[in-house]
Amino acid sequence: MIDVALSIPIWTLVTFLGAALLLYLTPGPDMLFTIASGMRGGPAPGIAAAAGISLGSFCHTLIAAAGLAVLLLAYPLAFDVIRYAGAAYLAWLAWTCWNDTGTPEDRAGRTETMRAFKRGFLTNILNPKVALFVLAFLPQFTDPALGPVWQQIIILGALLGICGFALYALLGAFSGFAAERMTHASRWMGKASAIVFGGLAVRIVLD
Repeated sequence: MIDVALSIPIWTLVTFLGAALLLYLTPGPDMLFTIASGMRGGPAPGIAAAAGISLGSFCHTLIAAAGLAVLLLAYPLAFDVIRYAGAAYLAWLAWTCWNDTGTPEDRAGRTETMRAFKRGFLTNILNPKVALFVLAFLPQFTDPALGPVWQQIIILGALLGICGFALYALLGAFSGFAAERMTHASRWMGKASAIVFGGLAVRIVLD
């Protein structure tokens, strides 16, 4: 796989990373989830949520490389089951955040950070549209002449995850620092996060 990675033209990588950056700068569920996690728990949970989302994205890359994402297109029922499971999970997060009266300081620590990581991962992995996006996007930058396409997909997917983590970690940390400094409005941060999570759940159902 190392030989395949080294054989990918620099211009292809530059084009791919440029397209990935533009996609990540477009507000979407993962970006909003990361910001909401930082608002609710502080910088560390915001960064952890970004890490969980990136891991979920890479898992979708492995699924696409294995060709399993095609099954989601072939079986609409499977797609809907996963989609509604993700929406239900986000709705549960919204309910939890709405009823949480703690401050970001109360939620600081390893436990909340790990919880944010797991939530970010589950939110991403339960979104079948990410799998379909990866399946449609990554192959555009592969070349069978360079080696096995599945290996190129994994390499590009890893780069996609790293790029996404770098950007979302900054957003999560920034929103977390902002929340910590707005102590007078801290009780509303959980409400704001609940609205974001609830809005994401509705968006998944309606899309």
